[in-house]
Amino acid sequence: MASILFTEDHEWINNDNGTATVGITVHAQEQLGDLVFVELPEVGRKVTKGDAIVVVESVKAASDVYAPVDGEIVEINDAVVNDPSLINQAAEGEGWLFKLKLSDEGQLNGLLDAAGYKALVD
Repeated sequence: MASILFTEDHEWINNDNGTATVGITVHAQEQLGDLVFVELPEVGRKVTKGDAIVVVESVKAASDVYAPVDGEIVEINDAVVNDPSLINQAAEGEGWLFKLKLSDEGQLNGLLDAAGYKALVD
């Protein structure tokens, strides 16, 4: 899990040779509560770091999920659209949201490692 990086907006990103899997953190899903709806971006959409690109809705509130880096959406996780509770069960695993072809891997350098993220949320 050491290759996973985090944003201050509570997204995680795991880069695998220029294609990164992105989701929300365990902390974020705990704050949201039981998720009931997920709206994912279209495959092929080009995103810029900081763009709101996913909506997750819980019984408490709706929340945006932001692009952690620039890139192009290459895959979405239809399983979480059909069953949003997957995010609650495995936010940093099977509950991933989308995969992104990175435009600039150097942007990963500005993200938090696990220790940095833990310090942020503790």
